[in-house]
Amino acid sequence: MSDTNTPQITIYRTSWCAFCHTEQQWLDKLGIPYVAKDIEEDKAAYDELLVKNGGSFSGVPVTDIAGDIILGFDRPKLQEAMAKHNIQPVAA
Repeated sequence: MSDTNTPQITIYRTSWCAFCHTEQQWLDKLGIPYVAKDIEEDKAAYDELLVKNGGSFSGVPVTDIAGDIILGFDRPKLQEAMAKHNIQPVAA
């Protein structure tokens, strides 16, 4: 049984990425918890991203939803992965 208090979504982002900001705003609006990691300010986050992405880097955002890696702000793929892993909004 997984801990429902721990976000299952990690967004690898940069401070200047418009799509990163848009994705975070969208998840905030939905009430979906996530962890955002800035790959320019956090070397460990960048290294973590490379491991998850098979050693390649092709841009941000990269979103890890319970182990599913989604490149870019691809709303249909994000929604599909959240449904697959039964990730629900957190009640305020």
